[in-house]
Amino acid sequence: MAESAADAPRATSNRSTTPRSDTFAHYISSQWADRVEELPAARAQATYAADRRARISALHPGARLIIPAGAAKQRSNDTDYPYRAHSAFAHLTGWGSDAVAGAVLVMEPTADGHDATLYFREAAGRDTDEFYANPEIGEFWTGPRPSLAHVAADLGLATRGIADLGAVLDTVDATTLVVREADRDLTDQIDGRRLLASSGADESIEIDADEALARDLSELRLTKDDFEIAEMRAAVAATKQGFDDVIADLPQIIAHPRGERLVEGTFNRRARADGNTVGYDTIAASGPHACILHWTRNDGPVVPGDLILLDAGIELDSYYTADITRTLPISGRFTGVQRQVYEAVLDAADAAFAIVRPGIRFRDIHAEAMRVIAERTAEWGLLPVTAEESLEPDHQYHRRYMVHGTSHHLGIDVHDCAQARRELYIDGVLEEGMVFTIEPGLYFQPDDLSVPAAYRGIGVRIEDNILVTADGAENLSVGIPRTADDVEAWLAR
Repeated sequence: MAESAADAPRATSNRSTTPRSDTFAHYISSQWADRVEELPAARAQATYAADRRARISALHPGARLIIPAGAAKQRSNDTDYPYRAHSAFAHLTGWGSDAVAGAVLVMEPTADGHDATLYFREAAGRDTDEFYANPEIGEFWTGPRPSLAHVAADLGLATRGIADLGAVLDTVDATTLVVREADRDLTDQIDGRRLLASSGADESIEIDADEALARDLSELRLTKDDFEIAEMRAAVAATKQGFDDVIADLPQIIAHPRGERLVEGTFNRRARADGNTVGYDTIAASGPHACILHWTRNDGPVVPGDLILLDAGIELDSYYTADITRTLPISGRFTGVQRQVYEAVLDAADAAFAIVRPGIRFRDIHAEAMRVIAERTAEWGLLPVTAEESLEPDHQYHRRYMVHGTSHHLGIDVHDCAQARRELYIDGVLEEGMVFTIEPGLYFQPDDLSVPAAYRGIGVRIEDNILVTADGAENLSVGIPRTADDVEAWLAR
């Protein structure tokens, strides 16, 4: 990575080599062609984002709402993690992978709602040294920034320079709410100003109001609009291509001592080619690693005769992500015990999907999957009681082999709507437009003496992405082979 002479860049100022003379500054700021900017038409998501802002406005009349994109996050020294704007910010603006770090959406209350303005650091003029001497934001280093006019046309939002945000902060009072987790420094500034404006009033009241805003923004995403559903379909389609890529690369993967890393790399290549990145750290869990629910070290071999559990999803430039798991026999065919376990998990997934329709409780999906898991493990003699007894709340013996839940909401976050109230989430009633996973599994740890040796080290999960329709449900990922026979045929191709 190159180095620079910028004043700001954390630990790099003692390694500056860029000339600082007036002569150089004059020379590098001259002889540039004029740029003719053609303003874009508003992106497809702009009207949907406007509707989302109207809905959150109705929930918080009279309050100023501040939704930051968040600053870049430091990885080490003067390098940052790849930037991702806060999900609530992206949802309300439509700005995804092209968002400018540090941007802030401000919704000012009016008599009939709110006026929204997007503040961000626009392109630096070539009459300043920023564009060549600042490696964090300079055009020579990170590419040109969009203009205020460009972003205003693109997103259908009023825009202002980030320097103008100071005037907003100077008027902060107890009616100002902020998404606290998005930008800690900005939140601290707002807390300080609210404390001064409130004359020592209980600060916890304002923090409670902030948490209510975060809750409402999360619940706003419980049902998806037409744009979001289309993005979910596209994310699933891209993810299928990623799974296909992994299968095509299996010979090289098997040959490498850390084949799991090659699985991860192959899938991530597709994610970068067809989307923004992966929606979460890829789980490429081969052999007994499949029994570790969030195995992301991915440093083990991929051995014929074992299963590999691949839990992966591609995040699009809009930030909408798929979340799909398939469990594959590395040699191309399941053994008898592997197929037995796999088909039990598939039966649980299919039973859960069969009951999905508007009006049922979200938690009923998990209960239906667990009914099948309890029945199968009891049939195999793994439980000390009957399936019916195990399903009683104070027993749950079958949960030894599946400790996680069956479903979570999915969308712009892989675990979407996480701050929604329990009564609208786990205890909520399904509505048309909800998107979530169904992902039962069975995991027999390699040292689990409660099961016969033939089961030990087998981990199976099957995860699909489900859309609630007007009269039932659609499995968005049904095109990715699911049955044991189809998986074997997939591998053979």
